[in-house]
Amino acid sequence: MPQVKISRLTEDVRRELCDVMRQLKDPRISGLISIVKVELTNDLSHCKVYVSSLDGMESAKEAVKGLESAAGYIRREIAARVKMRRSPQFSFVADDSISESARIAKIIGDLHREEKGDSN
Repeated sequence: MPQVKISRLTEDVRRELCDVMRQLKDPRISGLISIVKVELTNDLSHCKVYVSSLDGMESAKEAVKGLESAAGYIRREIAARVKMRRSPQFSFVADDSISESARIAKIIGDLHREEKGDSN
């Protein structure tokens, strides 16, 4: 399958996943949960979704547990919303990239303030 079509379908799945996640009522999927990356295989049979939370890695792991339990519902919703020959099997992975980027931004901000304080 052409790479352009795969990347377009990947973005469609990501957009619809964001919408479906907002509708889930599982208390484990709460807070600032974000989809970092979606990987769709060339044969459209598997989809790996990287999930991150601003609250930290433990919150992301709990969200993954909630998403795994709702995987059947998510698969059905994606099949109804995205025009594909087959609906992919979803697997969710906890990722700490949002909290890491927030930590790095804080460090850079602290260094920037120290630099300004030294020049005065």
